[in-house]
Amino acid sequence: MRRFFRPTWAEVDLGALERNLRRIRAKMPPGVKIMFVVKGNAYGHDAALCALAAERSRTADWLGVSSVEEGVALRDAGARLPILVLGSLYPFESVLAAVAHDLTPIVASLESARRLAEVARTLKRRVDCHVKVDTGMGRIGAGPEAALGVVRYLSRLKAVRVQGLYTHLADAEHGSKFTAEQLKRFRRVVAALSREGLRPPLVHAANSAGALRHPGARFDLVRPGLASYGLYPGFEPALTLKSKIVFLKTVAKGTPISYGGTWRAKRTSRVATLPIGYGDGYSRALSNRASVLVGGRRCPVAGRVTMDQTMIDVTGVPAARVGDDAVLIGRQGGAEIGVAELARLCGTIPYETAALLSSRVPRVGVRS
Repeated sequence: MRRFFRPTWAEVDLGALERNLRRIRAKMPPGVKIMFVVKGNAYGHDAALCALAAERSRTADWLGVSSVEEGVALRDAGARLPILVLGSLYPFESVLAAVAHDLTPIVASLESARRLAEVARTLKRRVDCHVKVDTGMGRIGAGPEAALGVVRYLSRLKAVRVQGLYTHLADAEHGSKFTAEQLKRFRRVVAALSREGLRPPLVHAANSAGALRHPGARFDLVRPGLASYGLYPGFEPALTLKSKIVFLKTVAKGTPISYGGTWRAKRTSRVATLPIGYGDGYSRALSNRASVLVGGRRCPVAGRVTMDQTMIDVTGVPAARVGDDAVLIGRQGGAEIGVAELARLCGTIPYETAALLSSRVPRVGVRS
């Protein structure tokens, strides 16, 4: 339990997280490994907390991060599982730092392959890597033909081992046709390398949607993110965002609340103040739109969400008192507010809504 004084915190249900990872594994063919993606502070859930829980429960075989900094933070926290840095590494010093901290870098071009070879020579040790193939995402990665050249180049170096080959699916949630085309391009690369005896031990392509919706994308390893945290349909949500009522007042009909007076009481009303705002990642776009659970009932956000505080109309909860819990994401009694609901109100996706929870919100591990 982390020590904090402001009564705003996020509870991360490690039991739900582990059950989600076990469920994903059970849906995969025997032998398919799980890379638990914990980038972006584990999509806002606390990377160290989640990674260590997965490691201890043996529900993941690898961890995936986006940067050297994220990987180093996990090593400092005690994580020992293999960690793949999914982002492109630049400049030279970042590759050196990745290898020095026992992180596995990706290679996305011939230039980065040469840089990695230089690192291996500098450190006088063998370095593992995964080669990224761009099959249609258009972000980073060598094209299919270029990727063949990269693997062939690295295979001639004693100091570098191509441990993995992977791609990223751009529309696995919806685009079966485009996903099929991406996988077709990727399989051609895998087949060509297999014919030359250069197929890496780990071939992977699937994120959560890819793994669950496209059996042909599973290969040797899958990379679940959303489903692991219960942000994908059919899985248990792991995150509950809580605050407490710190101020409560009764206002007359017509009283304006918050900046700009965009909310005015339509009757004599009870308005509660919560010590959470957009500085914590509770979006300003939720002003006058979202609800918060108090006493198991939905209470509308009253007025604009401010940086540090949010007001809610608790007139419908006569028993509400200062010190009562308020649930902004999660379940209270028989009511629930999911991350997807807030994402829809903000016109965005659950990934972003969860990942934007700021570092000033303490994460507390719990077990259901």
